[in-house]
Amino acid sequence: MRCFLGLDIGTSAVKAILVDETGGARAEASSPLALSRPRPGWSEQHPDAWWQAVEATLDALAAAAPADLSAVAAIGLSGQMHGAVLLGADDRPLRAAILWNDGRATREARTLAARGDELAGRLGVRAMPGLTAPKLLWLAVHEPEVFAALRTLLLPKDWIRLKLTGERVTDTSDAAGTWLLDEARRDWDPEALDAVGLARDRLPRLVEGTDVSGRLRAEVAARWGMRPGIPVAGGAGDSPAGAIGLGVVDEGTALLNLGTSALLLAPTGAYRPNAAHLVHAFCHGLPGRWYQMAAMLNGASALAWAAGLVGREVGDLVAEIEARDAPPADLLFLPYLSGERTPHDDPWARGVLFGLDPTTSPADVGRAVMEGVAFTFADAVAALAAAGTDIRRVDAIGGGTRSRLWARILAAVMNVPVVRRKGGDKGPAFGAARLARLCLGEDRIADVCVSPPVDAVAEPEPDLVAAYGERVERFRRLYGAVKGEFSPRRN
Repeated sequence: MRCFLGLDIGTSAVKAILVDETGGARAEASSPLALSRPRPGWSEQHPDAWWQAVEATLDALAAAAPADLSAVAAIGLSGQMHGAVLLGADDRPLRAAILWNDGRATREARTLAARGDELAGRLGVRAMPGLTAPKLLWLAVHEPEVFAALRTLLLPKDWIRLKLTGERVTDTSDAAGTWLLDEARRDWDPEALDAVGLARDRLPRLVEGTDVSGRLRAEVAARWGMRPGIPVAGGAGDSPAGAIGLGVVDEGTALLNLGTSALLLAPTGAYRPNAAHLVHAFCHGLPGRWYQMAAMLNGASALAWAAGLVGREVGDLVAEIEARDAPPADLLFLPYLSGERTPHDDPWARGVLFGLDPTTSPADVGRAVMEGVAFTFADAVAALAAAGTDIRRVDAIGGGTRSRLWARILAAVMNVPVVRRKGGDKGPAFGAARLARLCLGEDRIADVCVSPPVDAVAEPEPDLVAAYGERVERFRRLYGAVKGEFSPRRN
């Protein structure tokens, strides 16, 4: 039986999955990644570390499932979006990649945003520091020798594509997050390129996620016992790839991802931008489809931070919180440890724990963090509603949603059912494997991108809905009250 390999280049790990023709997972592997923060607000990883992690995951698959790996008929890629991978003439990185959660390009984002709503409307969202284009302006000023030597700009997963196939290619869904793509035309935007001083020949070739982007090089295939020349699909950014893996591909469906960061994504059948509300309107990983998304920079990583702060393992802290089954906390937490995108566009916002007293326990802190992250989803629902998208149910993925309590809190805060699906935790790598299958041109999207069976549903509980409604308003007022205290960082 043929298999399809999905590779996801995440922030915290590279993940790989082998999926057979029935849609079932045959084998999985992952390899961790470290994050570098050389200065406050910066976030970097070296592309070589991604490839080393890919090698480790494929080595693990080759040891665990050699027959399935040799039966791979196509490969799909997904990865963290917005990162700037800067290659010189020899196709080697000129420096570490600048990642999606890097906030150094604040001034440059404002410069680009000042070009007006018409350009932002074409490019899907107002310019923000985490997107790729502002990073290029920052490089031109602060590392001009790197900018001058730049010959190819890639996104993280596309560095892996280059290693696998020798091709400099990206797909439209990942390109959508660069602030360089005309989303409706699904092509590079000349005005945006001019704004950052980048020639089109410095950009990769564009394909759709279901297109063949290149063929597996013979020497790479030989190392892991795969057939040379098998196709590598265009793939997708991690957000749309995760949606594809859950079957969130048609209007009326929605995806909630509570991983390192957090997002709420709703597919659309046409391009519907709303940059004024900081909603991202981007190309989906499937041709002729788009999505609206609220993107938040702080997800389950905030709980991991809190666990470290109080000297607990994350699992132990969650178990302690759930065992208490306490009512909603009086303690408030602003989870903006890495700044925030939707709805604030505030890279200098920071975490705030408000309402401490002598009786505050580690479990109280953990519960407040869970609630604070959930409250950002209330803001996300409101932003999407202002952009014309009504969320009535969400399919949830990401490590945070494994907590039944967190799922209950999310359902109450958003006042919509939160659905966990069997195998949903396979995430973007599973969506990448589906795109690998589709690139062969033998199957219909509707037959491949189906929703997995329901595993659990958290329905909104009326008492919690009422309790959290008032707390969400307090949460919003708290940010408004302290926002000015972050402002000196902006000068």
